[in-house]
Amino acid sequence: MAREYPSGPVVGVGGVVVRDGRALIVRRAHEPRKGEWSLPGGVVELGEHLTDAVRREILEETGLSVEVGPIVETFDRVHHDADGRVRFHFVIVDFLCRAAAGEPVAGTDADDLAWVTAGELDTYGVNPHAAAVIRKGLGVSGS
Repeated sequence: MAREYPSGPVVGVGGVVVRDGRALIVRRAHEPRKGEWSLPGGVVELGEHLTDAVRREILEETGLSVEVGPIVETFDRVHHDADGRVRFHFVIVDFLCRAAAGEPVAGTDADDLAWVTAGELDTYGVNPHAAAVIRKGLGVSGS
């Protein structure tokens, strides 16, 4: 299914990847939200389980292997074009994830990445919804 101007909602996953009281954020390399800092994640492939998808996406974007924990939040993201047509429609499931050893490296869909505390999210211009999800994940993680 096409991501842009889809025939139905596209299912995506994201990971609040935590380590030592910090969450990993990525700067998006592609639309929608190109150039913005957010959670690593992407689209679920046909036949793929949600937890497998989030593990794969985080590995592709950051090079990190993660342990997938509970769902932090589920929401939808709908973007319309100037004519009012639905350009993007994602249903996104964000999971709490713990990073194994190793340092992340920006991969396929990320221009850059950073480990941040909840207090540093505004410095990176993380949109309010993603920032709330990250703060919730950091609170759940006990970090």
